[in-house]
Amino acid sequence: MKNTPLSYGYLLIIHAAIALTVFAIPFLSKIYALLIPIIGFFIVFKTKNRNNEVLLIAGYLVGVEVFLRMTGGNFNNEYIKVTVIIFMLIGMMYSNFSVNGMIYAVFILLLVPGILITTITADFNTDIKKALVFNLSGAVCLGISSIYMYNRRIVFSDLQNILVAMGLPVITTTIYLFLYNPSVQGVVTGTQSNFETSGGFGPNQVSTILGLGIFVFFTQLVLFSKTKKEIFLNIILFVLVSYRGIVTFSRGGIITGVVMICALLAILYLFSSSKSKGKLGFVILLTFIMGLGIWVYSSVQTSGLINKRYANEDSRGRTKKDRLGGRELIMQDEFKLFIDNPVMGIGAGMGKQFRKETFGGEVASHNEISRMLSEHGIFGILGLLLLFITPFAVYINNRQHLYFLSFYFFWLLTINHASMRTAAPAFIYALTLLWVEIRVPKKGENSLN
Repeated sequence: MKNTPLSYGYLLIIHAAIALTVFAIPFLSKIYALLIPIIGFFIVFKTKNRNNEVLLIAGYLVGVEVFLRMTGGNFNNEYIKVTVIIFMLIGMMYSNFSVNGMIYAVFILLLVPGILITTITADFNTDIKKALVFNLSGAVCLGISSIYMYNRRIVFSDLQNILVAMGLPVITTTIYLFLYNPSVQGVVTGTQSNFETSGGFGPNQVSTILGLGIFVFFTQLVLFSKTKKEIFLNIILFVLVSYRGIVTFSRGGIITGVVMICALLAILYLFSSSKSKGKLGFVILLTFIMGLGIWVYSSVQTSGLINKRYANEDSRGRTKKDRLGGRELIMQDEFKLFIDNPVMGIGAGMGKQFRKETFGGEVASHNEISRMLSEHGIFGILGLLLLFITPFAVYINNRQHLYFLSFYFFWLLTINHASMRTAAPAFIYALTLLWVEIRVPKKGENSLN
């Protein structure tokens, strides 16, 4: 996929049209969901994955997941994660993988004791298969994706194409949100997460993918806009995605997007020359002004309620007792379960069952870290340590990976407020492991380190 003004603009128009079509004929969302992997398989088989086409396809799947869920296109909640796993395995068949990447096979094996505990202790009324798939599909997706991407060489411009592949469906999602809810003024009455401004779907997940989109179109604006037309186009995209993300009233994804941008700007500033630092300072100033403008407009459109939301206040301006929408209680419960079962944990997927006694209903965890501790015990700790440390071990000798910290923070922050509900944190985490080169690799160089 060449990132030229013609192809880029053409692809944006197509994805805006997809939003219009699915909004008019909702059933087409399922056709869309079916066509993506079919076309993807055709592309990969035709090219034999010579240029890591599986990463483009998987990136597109990650970007489209929330839109498909929002419009009823997903065949089940794990459809995208399973499809990403399949593409990663196909990529390994065509392009091999680094032996060192098998450390993530160890991560997957660390999940096995928790599975065994579940099969032994689950009661008759528990759907074991559903519990395991719901809680482990994201972790397995992360492990398989990481094995494929570990130390895999890729040119920086090709990495950007993967981001664009993720960003195109985000535009579809954004256009759909405007169609579903053209004006937010009539539906925003409080400071809670708003389903109406989120297309009738979970605001947390919508905010997460839009936060990722904010980063994608910021990088397009700052690093890949060569003409005034491209600059103007990417400013419009950045503004639209940011606005619709903010008015979901779900803070996690937007804060994550801002952190990703700050991490990128910090890396660029650190490695820039004195002359470039002056230009970058101007970019930072313009980014701040643009962000301020988006926020002021959002505040006007929500009658100031968005300000209270981020200040953790209710519609009357009273400070709320909890800052995380009740997630603190779930986390406290999970830490208590870990203390009571520190070695083996309570079993993969069993947290909802245990919380049924505490909260009177099956409440799912929003925090992957506390869930790993409570359900996997010491094996969960070992798995988390592996995930935390390994990317930095790769990055030490790979300083050309300008997006490393941004990707790492996306994964870390997302699993703390949205767990692994979607494929995004798993896939983005694996992107931290790529061996990124600004230059074009010399002819005959191996694709693996």
